[in-house]
Amino acid sequence: MSSFGTSGVPAKFRCDFGLVETIGQVIIWVLLTIVTLGLALLVFPYYFNKAVLNRTEVLDASGRAIGKLDCQFNLGSSIGHAIIWFLLIIVTLGIAAFFYAYRILRVLLNDTRIVYY
Repeated sequence: MSSFGTSGVPAKFRCDFGLVETIGQVIIWVLLTIVTLGLALLVFPYYFNKAVLNRTEVLDASGRAIGKLDCQFNLGSSIGHAIIWFLLIIVTLGIAAFFYAYRILRVLLNDTRIVYY
């Protein structure tokens, strides 16, 4: 749990990213992967996780929504990051891919803010 403001009141998160949205995202990314001959898979983890973060609300101790997460990650920064990791994955024969998954989350969380209602 995190602490909300300076009052020390615990805050929780609730994500409303549903099954229908997941299926829609997967269909879009499968089509993009086919059209780009697989290159879309380099940025897929960023945008899929970003979509989940952007559908997450911040709740107060009573369960009332007091804000939402706003991930401000954009395509320009993801391309550079993805190219670097793509090269590392090739050079390390795939071993860097295990670290890549964690780095994606770190990058996204660093670009995420709470927007209070």
